[in-house]
Amino acid sequence: MFLATGLVCAAGLLIRRRGSAGDQEITDVDLVDISHGVMSAAMILMLWVVVEGVVAWAQVAIFAILALSLLPTYRRTRATSGRVDLLGHMAMGVAMMWMLAAMPTLMSEMAAGGAGSGHSHGGGNSAAGPMATPVWADVVNVAFVVLAAGTALWWLYRAATVAGHRVHLASYAAMAGGMATMLVLMNG
Repeated sequence: MFLATGLVCAAGLLIRRRGSAGDQEITDVDLVDISHGVMSAAMILMLWVVVEGVVAWAQVAIFAILALSLLPTYRRTRATSGRVDLLGHMAMGVAMMWMLAAMPTLMSEMAAGGAGSGHSHGGGNSAAGPMATPVWADVVNVAFVVLAAGTALWWLYRAATVAGHRVHLASYAAMAGGMATMLVLMNG
């Protein structure tokens, strides 16, 4: 699914850039496609590797830049639906930042689940057992799950009610729905 969403955004970006002059500035639509393309790549990476440390924080910085880069577009947009769309794109960037920053905390129980089970040398070694996810992390994670699910529903609604751009809107909905699912799975 994340490969498909990335390909939709990459194709849209390539088609637009191919038809324009080489020195043309990046448009607002280009920024959205770049953002979702990078999200797709990051989500695919997260499926295979737990990213931590410098790699995770570098990605957090990239998603912060991408989300903030949409603020001028938001200010210029007058239509309510366009503003909600942009808020959705920015929210997905923030959700990516949360996912990357919180992954070690949210997945601590899973990572520690089998730790030390065969290496305990008697005497109830409680340090080897899984650590519970802090309540604050669970609460924040649920808020991001609701945000991502709501954003997915918004884009599904938009895909069903607007003419044109339906494939892009459906890919945004798939990305948001996939992010909600991943956040639920990370919090197991």
